This record gives sequence, C-alpha cells and structure tokens, in this order.
Amino acid sequence: MFKKILIANRGEIALRIIRACREMGINTVAVHTEADNNSLHVRYADEDICIGKGPAKDSYLNIPTILSAAEITDSDAIHPGYGFLAENAHFAEICESCNIAFVGPTPGAMRRLGDKIEARKLMKEVGLPMLPGSDGPVESEDDALRMAQKIGYPVIIKASAGGGGRGMRVAHTDVSLANAFQTARSEAGAVFGNAQVYIEKFLEEPRHVEFQIIADKHGNCIALGERDCTVQRKHQKLIEESPSPIMTPEIRSKMVDLVIKGAQTAGYHTTGTIEFLVDKHLNFYFMEMNTRIQVEHPVSEMVTGMDLIKEQIRVAAGEELSVKESITPQGHSIECRINAEDPDRDFMPSPGTITSFHMPGGPGVRIDTHAYAGYKIPPYYDSLLAKLISYGANREEAIVRMLRALEEFVIEGVKTTIPFHQRALNKEAFKSGQISTNFVELLMNNKI
Repeated sequence: MFKKILIANRGEIALRIIRACREMGINTVAVHTEADNNSLHVRYADEDICIGKGPAKDSYLNIPTILSAAEITDSDAIHPGYGFLAENAHFAEICESCNIAFVGPTPGAMRRLGDKIEARKLMKEVGLPMLPGSDGPVESEDDALRMAQKIGYPVIIKASAGGGGRGMRVAHTDVSLANAFQTARSEAGAVFGNAQVYIEKFLEEPRHVEFQIIADKHGNCIALGERDCTVQRKHQKLIEESPSPIMTPEIRSKMVDLVIKGAQTAGYHTTGTIEFLVDKHLNFYFMEMNTRIQVEHPVSEMVTGMDLIKEQIRVAAGEELSVKESITPQGHSIECRINAEDPDRDFMPSPGTITSFHMPGGPGVRIDTHAYAGYKIPPYYDSLLAKLISYGANREEAIVRMLRALEEFVIEGVKTTIPFHQRALNKEAFKSGQISTNFVELLMNNKI
C-alpha cells in the first residue's frame, strides 16, 4: 500500500480523498494556490505545498509543478480527483515514467475511452445501443450538413475530447447547423486543445442515466447500480439520485452486463461511469464514459455501502476489489449540488465571503464540503460549495429528508442554489419521477 499520496486537486474532493487516506493510514500532501490558502483541504492534509497564485492553468493544470511537488515530498502516488488533470492521459504517462502511481486508469484506456469518437466505436462493437451519428470526426460544414440531413434534425455536435457539457451545440435546421458546428469546434479547441467534433441524433426530452463501475487489475469488474442525473442545466448536473425512478430489474440487469463487458473490453481498471440517454419507452443509448471518480459518487456509496475512494486507492496499489460481485442499490439516495450561484439571475456565479455557515444533520444526511463561515470563495474555479446527500429507505423518505436538510442549511454572504433545490424537490413532476432533461428550463420559466 502507498505511504503518501499527493492530491492534485482542491475543494471538497481533495478533502474527501484526505479523509479516506486518513482512515487507511496513508499520509497526504495538498497542493494549493494562494487563493486556496484557507481551504479546509489544506488545513487537514499532513503536508501542503503552494503551487501558484490563482488561475488553474498556472497551478492545478501545471504538470511540471505538480510533479515537482510530488517528488519533493516523496509521494509515491497522485490522486487527481475529478476535473483538472483527472482525464489527462499525458499526465498519467508522465507519472508512470517518474515511478509515481496514478490513481486512475492506464493512459491507454484513458485515451481509448476519453476520445468520444473512439469510445463510440468500441462500445458499438461490444453491443451497446447507439444513436445514429457520424462514425468519425466531421471535418467541414458541408460534411456536417450532409450528416445532419441523413440522420434528420435535431442533431447535436459534440467535441471528441469533450466533457462537462463543453463543446456541445444543438442544431434544428440547416441554417442553425453552420453556426453550431463552428461554435462547437471553436469551444472544443479552446477548452480541450482538440477541435475535432462529431454529430449524432439529438434525443429530445430524454433522461440521463449512468452506471458506476469499478474494476481491478486482477480481472474483477463490478457495477454499483445506476444514478439518475436528469436534473441538469446546460449539460451541468444539479441533482443526482440512485437508483433511477424509471429503472426496472430487467433493464438494470441488461445494462449491467453491457457496461461490465464494455469496461473489460477496454482493459479498464479503477472507478468509471458509463453514461446513457434513455427515452420515454426505456430504450437506452450509450453517450460516453467518464474515466475518473465523479462528483456524484456519494449517492452510489450511500446505496451500496462501498467507499469508492478507498477502492480506487486499493486498485491503484495492485490490490483486488473488496467486493467481487455487482451490487444492487438498497434504499434511495439523492444529492443536491450547492453552488455559489444566483438562480434568480440565470445562475450567475456569486463569489465572495461566506459570513454564516450552518450545516444540517440528523438521520440520513451527509455533507461533503470544504466551506465554512469566513471562507472566501475564489473567483478562479467552479462554484461548487457543498454536496448535500440524503438517504432513505425509499425515494419518498430520501426526498423528505433532503427537503428538511435544505431548510436547515444556512449559507449567508453569497447567493446559493439552495432555494432552487427546494423549489425543484417540491414540484410534483420531480416527486413523481416524471421528468426529462428540460426540467430545469421548464421550472425556471414557470412552465411546470
């Protein structure tokens, strides 16, 4: 087992990893910027190193600086968390060449699955259903137009190297296609350094369902059930839950078999998530695979009893999974992302200093956060302040507990998404589970 792990991340996920390491008897190193000097992950790590002033490109995305910090502190592993360098195959390769373990997939698996076009090809061969679309990158507007006319509007243009909703645009007509194509390419090039895009049929009003898997280097691969991430805005998830309200035992069994086969075919190990769009007839279509731990992993932990961060670390150290068989979710869990944003102003970021911070408690309530009263939110990074998670014997109890926790949660000094979550969970459409990915748009426009 590792003696010391450097966490190449910040905020709540860095603190989450530190806590897992503390329980495993592993020392930790926090890297941070001057802007993050007072973050809790810095306070609770065994060691900390400042790696820059603020902007991520000069700090959390600076590979030489992070590797230098690992070498100076004699760290024998690096955990990338999510975001930043978590899905950077080049970073994983350099870690390998420096004899520092990367707590994640191999660079080869990351490349095979991180490239959305290659992932589609691989999963199609395995037998996962696909929406109609291009078999490879679309290089020109004319090619995009021909493909769109072939599969029929609406279509969605997606960045091959994309993720997190970036480099994605929907087109409903020939006229809108040209602008969507160029905009998606430009954003993909700027954000991911790769302007390649592909096109697929846009499924209107679907649900977003993803399966959590974890595999080790000994041939064991299991699924931990599904999460429903349908409540999202501009492809950014806001509420996640497990299990999905629409799932049946028969469909779950079929999807579990397919995702395990897909991961094993790709030679994948560590945690990962295979994502699907599901239509109103419960037909499901492969969307992408995320080769990292995800923000919403706590809901899977709550309904399975597994600690996914600890399993990640064990796998990276060459150990076998602690559980060898897939787990069916028990009970129900919901996660609300508490962001420093103003829902009444189109979710505009709300940086500033938190003047009051009171966390809820009681049965079935978990909070993952790096914030506290007096914490100054840096303007350089994403706006996630906390993940509020509820658990109940069933979905109704999980919703009731979440609403109670949201009412108890006090954050003053900045605007947050707490009022949005209260509004969303009180809607009959959410309570009945009859929603699609346009739920937030309808809610904010008072159409439901």
